[in-house]
Amino acid sequence: MSEVLLAAVTIALALALALHRSPIWLWALVAAALLFVVQSGVTAGAFGLPAPGPLGLLAWLPVAVLAALAVPPLRRSLLISPAFSMVRGILPKVSDTETQALEAGTVGFDAELFSGEPDWHKLRAVPAITLTAEERSFLDGPTEELCRMIDDWKVRFEEKQIPEEIWDFVKRHGFLGMLISKAHGGLGFSAQAQSLILGKVSSRSPDVATIVMVPNSLGPGELIEKYGTDEQKHHYLPRLARGEEVPCFSLTGPTSGSDAATMRDIGYVTRGEHEGRETLGIRLSWDKRYITLGPQATLVGLAFRLFDRDNLLGKGEDLGITLALVPAKHPGVNIGRRHLPSGAAFPNGPNWGRDVFIPMDWVIGGAEMAGQGWRMLMECLSAGRAISLPSSSTAGAKAMLRFTSAYARIRRQFGLPISHMEGIEEPLVRIVETAYVNEAARGVTAAMVSRGEKPAVISALMKYQTTERMRRSVNDAMDIHGGRAICDGPSNYLQAAYQMVPVGITVEGANILTRTLITFAQGALRAHPYLYKEVQAAQNPDARAGLAAFDEAFSGHVAYSLANVAGAFVHNLTGGAFANAPEKAYGTAEWYRQLSRSSRSFALVSDLTVATLGGGLKTKQKLTGRLADALSELYMLSCVLKRFEDDGKPASDERIVELAARNALHRFDEAMAGVIDNFPVAPARLLMRLCVFPLGRRRKPASDALARQVARVALEPGEVRDRLTRDIYVSKDVDDPTGLLEVTLAKVLAAAPVEKKLEKAIRDGIVRRYHGIDWFEQAMEKGVLTESEASQLRELERLVARVVAVDHFDPAEVRPNYMKAGHNARAGVQIAAQ
Repeated sequence: MSEVLLAAVTIALALALALHRSPIWLWALVAAALLFVVQSGVTAGAFGLPAPGPLGLLAWLPVAVLAALAVPPLRRSLLISPAFSMVRGILPKVSDTETQALEAGTVGFDAELFSGEPDWHKLRAVPAITLTAEERSFLDGPTEELCRMIDDWKVRFEEKQIPEEIWDFVKRHGFLGMLISKAHGGLGFSAQAQSLILGKVSSRSPDVATIVMVPNSLGPGELIEKYGTDEQKHHYLPRLARGEEVPCFSLTGPTSGSDAATMRDIGYVTRGEHEGRETLGIRLSWDKRYITLGPQATLVGLAFRLFDRDNLLGKGEDLGITLALVPAKHPGVNIGRRHLPSGAAFPNGPNWGRDVFIPMDWVIGGAEMAGQGWRMLMECLSAGRAISLPSSSTAGAKAMLRFTSAYARIRRQFGLPISHMEGIEEPLVRIVETAYVNEAARGVTAAMVSRGEKPAVISALMKYQTTERMRRSVNDAMDIHGGRAICDGPSNYLQAAYQMVPVGITVEGANILTRTLITFAQGALRAHPYLYKEVQAAQNPDARAGLAAFDEAFSGHVAYSLANVAGAFVHNLTGGAFANAPEKAYGTAEWYRQLSRSSRSFALVSDLTVATLGGGLKTKQKLTGRLADALSELYMLSCVLKRFEDDGKPASDERIVELAARNALHRFDEAMAGVIDNFPVAPARLLMRLCVFPLGRRRKPASDALARQVARVALEPGEVRDRLTRDIYVSKDVDDPTGLLEVTLAKVLAAAPVEKKLEKAIRDGIVRRYHGIDWFEQAMEKGVLTESEASQLRELERLVARVVAVDHFDPAEVRPNYMKAGHNARAGVQIAAQ
């Protein structure tokens, strides 16, 4: 019994020291005090320990080692210097492009999650969704008007291009210059406003949203605004803002897709003739593809590798990736024909050139910025990737919810609305969760960018998570609509999203790449509190300065690792009961504690993963993908809690938050279990399992009962459904397919008591409902319905028939040669005659 007590006291002291990241001298002092107490007199006998003597003195050896390590010169000599030499010898050199990618952007709340001790005040300090009066007016005015103008069938089928009236409208109202500052003729809108505007347009037409998105994302406008010369800014930015120039940015080529740094597009610094005079410039050859807006562009942004064989710029021969602006009509520039990505209508295509001479002042930023292109791209991508696709994916999920909840309530099978069937309820609730979570993360991330952050890691996880979740929502919506969804035509409001989903998955870093190679790998270096400092110290050419920096970082890293082991074990053993939660977290304290608990687990596993796998981490992409999933769940659930608080903690949203939290934590545990079960280093695997799942995997996903409660509050028309689908385009025009849904849904609810009487009469055999019979007239004759009630249901029947109807065509109308002849394929709509 006494031995057990001693072990318990020792473990408790060790855990306390580790959790508080105590200095080495305190570890030595506590160990010495404990050893002195247990070896002294009666105490030693009670614990059965050896009295002081040769054997007892051996117990003091660990204390002596700790004491020695507490002395800085001895620590450096005995531990730090050998470790420093070993790391310098085995650590692979970080390439220039890797360094630029790592140093691009900023580290924000992601570092809190990597730390294992998130400071919730930093999350709460992120502003709530806020727009200026001008931004709100633009969202409710020109953006709404643009959405009303769009005929999706005309865009994506009849013309397969963006109509000129749409181009004219977006140019005239400044949509192409939202990120360009007012000083240069743009709208100068915040990232939050851009995100909401792009989202609303996306909810109406992904194709039209794309032509607005690209000029306001990674491209010439942003690059010139941030890095251009004064001359470039004064010349190009007003023209881009007014739409007088349509930009594209050419990065991807046949041999350099995800691995853009290996591009073969090349330029040589040389002298040549431009506008009749000899000038210093660059002779370019390139081959690009998948360039959005390329076929319509008047100004081509171009990325290429620049060499200066004669050192004319005085920077050496291999200057690196460089960015330039080349007018599309410049001699030698070839704008190719169109690609058809997933059959979409937005302009996308290749361009190329051979031995094209451009003057040096066409380099973005001039000669001074030659070779700085990769850094410029990574810095812009860190912010842009956080806005464009997350906004369209979030709006898409909200649109799927709006459309599908209406359709499922209108559509009846087996005598009841299909939304009341459990099999339909399950995917509907998934769409609810996606709409709520994506919007929460979108709003928080856009607010970060609005206040000047460039969240490189968060933008990567946001891109792949929101697009993947959107894909699931679109598939769920398609499944619920059934045949209504797969028959394309003017009345189909799902096909545009279904066609565009693979595009979002693929662009701005394909999701497979972003998940397995970027999110965690980059985050582990950037957001880890010590790792990148150790790498920088080890690669410092000044060995003495590097050793001093390595000592500080390594010592901190050891304390951090011990704290993670202790913290993960304690919090997982106690179910997070003592984990950190912010004050005034009424209704959310439990989820904050679970997030703090999970952050400890993530910090431990990620730290051990990097420490034991080192440079081999890049080849363990299944592990890094699961760690990226785990980090994503932590971030997005954190955003859910912030959204709930920013919205004023509406009681009707409590069940949605609980459902999102339980499912997120369950997915987090699944991701962590996948890492641990497949971890290749056995000792680390055992330690991870002991600390992360000391009692096994106990957190379960949301129950069916909770999902049913969410369905009841979220799927009926009202404030909850409106809040879940806020800031998308909602039509009330009965001649618009989505407006028809809204009008019919309202009439279905209004007619519910009357319809109930008719349905009972049909079940009882009083009224017969078959084609060729006027059952409304029959119901009046039998006294089941009054004349006004029959008229109400007759109108509703016509509307419902239109809602469930599918388009059909004359076979000649959909043949390619028919369309080339200038005809329009306008569908008939199959509505069963009463």
